[in-house]
Amino acid sequence: MTVSLPLRVFTPQGMLGYGYDETDLHRTMEDGVDVVVVDSGSTDPGPYMLGLGTTLVTEKSYARDLRPLLRACLAHGVPLIISSAGGAGTDAQVRWMTDLVERLAVEDGVSPRIANIFADIPAGTVTERLTQGRIEPNVRGELPTRNDIGQAEAIVAQMGAEPFLGILGGDEAFDVIIAGRSYDPAPHAAFAIHHGVDPAIAWHMGKILECGAACAEPKGGGVVATVHRDSFELTPTGAAQRCTPLSVAAHTLYEKSRPDLLPGPGGVLDVSDCTYEAVDERTVRVQGSRFIPSPHPTVKLEGAAVVGHRAVFIGGIHDPVLIGQLDTFLERVEQRVGALHPDLASGTATLAFHVYGRNAVMGPRETETTMPHEVGVLGEVTAPTQQLALDICTSVRIGCLHLSYPGQLATAGNMALPLNPMESPIGPVCAFTLYHVMDSQDLDLFPISYRQIGSPEVVSR
Repeated sequence: MTVSLPLRVFTPQGMLGYGYDETDLHRTMEDGVDVVVVDSGSTDPGPYMLGLGTTLVTEKSYARDLRPLLRACLAHGVPLIISSAGGAGTDAQVRWMTDLVERLAVEDGVSPRIANIFADIPAGTVTERLTQGRIEPNVRGELPTRNDIGQAEAIVAQMGAEPFLGILGGDEAFDVIIAGRSYDPAPHAAFAIHHGVDPAIAWHMGKILECGAACAEPKGGGVVATVHRDSFELTPTGAAQRCTPLSVAAHTLYEKSRPDLLPGPGGVLDVSDCTYEAVDERTVRVQGSRFIPSPHPTVKLEGAAVVGHRAVFIGGIHDPVLIGQLDTFLERVEQRVGALHPDLASGTATLAFHVYGRNAVMGPRETETTMPHEVGVLGEVTAPTQQLALDICTSVRIGCLHLSYPGQLATAGNMALPLNPMESPIGPVCAFTLYHVMDSQDLDLFPISYRQIGSPEVVSR
């Protein structure tokens, strides 16, 4: 594949399955782009997709987004790259999404060639690296245990640009890449690096583009990056949107712990000397990024395990007398339920209250002290079995509904319950048991395979 600079890299939406404007898609493709890249992964919902194998959106939503993309890319001869397939990017989700693309292709009577990159990591490999001291402590300063590794339902490594570069620079033809768990900017950066763009510009462009037009005002939808060797320009595809120096600079900070140094696979992106310049009313040019390569290759591991089952209830409280003493009231509810259920008193089961309208989002960091006129209470019980969680949750709900409190004027009915059944079994609860950086030197972690739709899969390594 030979493309001359500047490149036009198009992302129609920040997340596959979230929907996009098809008119914008077709107009942008007619204007000419060199690649379409769309991310499909997220840890926003926590570890459950990795632990349970569920997907971020439904198959119907993925199919709705994939069909026009597939048709447009094949019609224009433009590669389509999808990263972190399905949400968690496990091997099973890569194969599931590939099967979905195959079904859509067969329905359209076309036969694209698909390249897959897999990201599952054997537990034995992780254990061996742990033994060798080649796994770093997480942000809490903790190393994983062998039990953490063994408990994980699935383990993936977050790939950088290298596996994508292996396909882009290889001899095998492809129309679509469907990759497993990926660092979000990696496919965008890889395509640009492959075509001679400075890695700093490539990574910064990918950092912005992977969220689609979240960098625009108003945010949302698609965006095109026109990428030069030492700069890139961003233009949203929606006619009513615009990129501004402020909107683009602000989005550079998104999801990062510090504003100047953005670590990722293979190095650190230094944006402290970047400039953001308006080219016209809707386009911004970015330049001045620097990339500091890592001394040795690393990957971030993600592993998730099932740690219990959850049941919940939700209710609303309007009595100002009760709202004024809610913390002590909820403590009394927990003590009372603990007397009924030893598993809660012993810590085998746990109870959490989220008081919406007061501090449910910020918790103890909440600074607003104004007394609300009503609050919502979400009660959440986690226990070793679903039935035990439901049993305890029922007792908690009854306690919240009927326990007396000082100054109470009514005789019962402390809380309004909007739902029936009043308690709901949620299902398994997952936790990240691995969220650590691992030295990946001398490891070949990301197998690649190719499949011509209608022909058997061929694994290249």
